[in-house]
Amino acid sequence: MIETLYVAWRYVTYNKIKTVTLVACVTLIGVLPLALQLFLNESARQLLSRAESTPLVMGAKGSSLDLAMNTLYFDDEVPELISMAAAEEITQSDLAAPIPVYARFQARGFPIVGTSFDYFDVRGLEIEQGRSLALLGECVLGATVAERLGLKPGDSLVSSPETVFDIAGIYPLKMKVVGVLQRAYTSDDLAVFVDLKSAWVIQGLGHGHEDLARAKDPSVILDRSDRNVIANAKLVQYTEITESNLDDFHFHGDPEAYPVSAVIVIPHDVKSGTILRGRYVEQDTSYQMITPKEVIDGLLANIFRIKNVLDAVIFIVGLATVLAITLVFTLSLRLRQREIHTIFKLGCSRLTMVRLLGTEILIILLTSAALCGALVVVVNYYSHDLVRVLFIR
Repeated sequence: MIETLYVAWRYVTYNKIKTVTLVACVTLIGVLPLALQLFLNESARQLLSRAESTPLVMGAKGSSLDLAMNTLYFDDEVPELISMAAAEEITQSDLAAPIPVYARFQARGFPIVGTSFDYFDVRGLEIEQGRSLALLGECVLGATVAERLGLKPGDSLVSSPETVFDIAGIYPLKMKVVGVLQRAYTSDDLAVFVDLKSAWVIQGLGHGHEDLARAKDPSVILDRSDRNVIANAKLVQYTEITESNLDDFHFHGDPEAYPVSAVIVIPHDVKSGTILRGRYVEQDTSYQMITPKEVIDGLLANIFRIKNVLDAVIFIVGLATVLAITLVFTLSLRLRQREIHTIFKLGCSRLTMVRLLGTEILIILLTSAALCGALVVVVNYYSHDLVRVLFIR
C-alpha cells in the first residue's frame, strides 16, 4: 500500500498543471454550495435579529418592504414621508411609546439618521468616545463610520446635498462630531446619528440669519426703522451651528407637520400591540402598521426560493465538472498506455493499476477536501462582515 501511495504521489506531483486544475475544479464545486448556505444563514440571522428587536413600525401606506428596510437598515430607498403627528397619535393612544426616525439624508455615503434619545436605549447603543447629543447641529457616529472616515470627537462632518444643484437654497450642514458609539455589529455602525431638529435643519425647515442690527454689509438691508429691519436675498443662511449663533436658529410652521420617514412603536405589552395593529388595518387611514419580522420573513422566503434555483445551477455545473474530470482521466489513460504496458511487463496485475489510479484520485479528492474545509472556515469566520458588505450594505 505504501508503494502504491508513493508512486501515485510522485505522479500527481510530476504533472503539476493537471493536478492543480483538477484540485481547483473539485474544490470550487464543493465550496460554492457550502459558502452560499453560510451566506444565506448569516444574512437571515442578521436580518431577523434586528427585525425581532423591533416590535412594530408605523409609516405611510405603500411598500412595507421599503418601510422596513429604510427603518431597520437605513436603506437608500426612502418611503413616503409622514408627519410628527403620527408619533403624537401613538403617544395619545397610551398603548405604546413612539420613536420617530428620519433616515433620508447622507454624509459622505453614510446615512444620517434623525431620531430621539429613546432609540439609543432600545438598540442598546453606548458611547465609546466623547458624549451623546446635546445641542442642535451635533452628531454621533457609528463605529464603522468613524473608522472609515477617520473622525473622532471634535471633528466635523458635512451632510451631502441631495442634488448637485439645489435651487431651493438648502445648504449642507456642517455637523460637529461629539461622540462615537461602541461597535454594535448592526446597521447602526454605518449611521450618523443626529436629533430630529438637526435633520430638519438639513432639509431647510430650520435656519438662522445674521443679526441685522449688526450687519456689516449695508447691501443686505432693504429698509430700516426703529421697529423693523427688512433684508434682501443676500442674507446669509448659516451652514454651521455654533454656540455663538445657536440662538439665531429657528423653525417655521407647526412642528407636528414636520416630516419623519417612520415611527418605531414599542408597545407596553402584547395586547397593546395587537390593539394598535387592529386600529391601523382600517382602509380610511393614511398610515400602515407593520411587523418587521413578518416582512423580513417574507423577504427571506423569496431569497431561499432563489437559492433553490442556484442549487439547481450548481448541481448542473457540478455534474458537468464531474463529467469533465472523468473525461480527463479517460484521456489520461489513453496517453499513459506505454506506462501501463511497462507496469504489466514488470509483473503487476490489473488490480495494481486500478489501485494506482484510485490512489491518484484519492489524493486529489483529499487535497480538494482539505482546501474546501479551509475555505469554508475562512468564509464562516468572515461571513458577518462579508454579508454586511455584499448584501446588507
